[in-house]
Amino acid sequence: MLGRIRQDIATLPESGIVEVVNYGRGKEGLIPLWAGEGDKPTPDFISAAAKQSLDDGETFYTWQRGIPELRSALAAYHERLYGAGRSEENFYVTGSGMQAIMSAVQCVVGAGDEVLALTPAWPNIFGAVQVAGATTIAAPLQFGDNGWRVDLDALFAKRTARTRALFINSPGNPTGITLTRDQLVAIRDFARQYDLWIIADEVYGRFCFDQKVAPSFLEIMEPEEKLLVVNTFSKNWAMTGWRIGWVVAPQSLGDVMENLVQYNTSGVPVFSQRAAVVALEEGEEFLAKQVAEVRSVRDLVCGEMATWSRVTSAPPQGAFYLFFAVEGEKDSRSLALRLIDETNVGLAPGGAFGPGGEGCLRLCLAGSPTRFEQALERLQPALG
Repeated sequence: MLGRIRQDIATLPESGIVEVVNYGRGKEGLIPLWAGEGDKPTPDFISAAAKQSLDDGETFYTWQRGIPELRSALAAYHERLYGAGRSEENFYVTGSGMQAIMSAVQCVVGAGDEVLALTPAWPNIFGAVQVAGATTIAAPLQFGDNGWRVDLDALFAKRTARTRALFINSPGNPTGITLTRDQLVAIRDFARQYDLWIIADEVYGRFCFDQKVAPSFLEIMEPEEKLLVVNTFSKNWAMTGWRIGWVVAPQSLGDVMENLVQYNTSGVPVFSQRAAVVALEEGEEFLAKQVAEVRSVRDLVCGEMATWSRVTSAPPQGAFYLFFAVEGEKDSRSLALRLIDETNVGLAPGGAFGPGGEGCLRLCLAGSPTRFEQALERLQPALG
């Protein structure tokens, strides 16, 4: 039967993160630090907007590009952050950040193409490119006592005649590396020189610990350039289960992006979009508290792990993960599974994040400090 489907789809690897989650899911007392979410539900003021929408009977098909109110709110939000100069016609609402990535990849990448990406990287990036029939070419980051470091020359050297796009995630999942404005300019200039698309994953742009917001390609590129920026409501406003995101794209791609939404999901529920509007317009205080809490937890976890002789780590510049190496461990999958059994703490295996990730583990830093005090106490005998 498998011979009757596309071979590249049949051979899609299982997510190494999902494997570990499935192994430990439902285990009593387990502290789950394997996925990119905290321990707080969506704030009531956001949920109330969705409830009101349902009470108003907004349960029908709607605009494929997103309701006008949300697209307008997205334009205003980006103008506040970046002075981006984008109108609501540059914004397209998707059924999650993952669908935003899929739509961006489907838009510019096809069979036989190559996409350059800095790794370690979120494994779903590799999957999205493979589904499109293309190949991800990895340019591994360098790791040492001072943390993760990017070598743009090494990235650029990977370009071939088949390179179609660069996938740039900053702040990065899982490493937390945050590219500077100068580095973004260098990537922009390289893409211009070789007529490449940039797919920019800026999901963690607000989780930046030494500035209000991370540098964005939106600040340095024109609205009609070859740039697709993907984002989600999941992280900033504790909405991981809502499955709603967006793409910033040239207006000239409007019909194309609308068709991709139509053919993939036929739109996002109106009640979810009403909640998203409120998140953008009223969620700054909640977001600021989230960022402050992650910063506090980062300092707590990094301070403790600095005393563990087997662990090599450095405080991340952004996002909300600590991606650390464990001395003597060459199989991160087995280590992550073993830690569930021995410590009842769930971490993501570094090998799942592609070249450069093996021998490491990813720990999500989102959540209450008490949660991490307990996790560190459990992990110390196994890793310290």
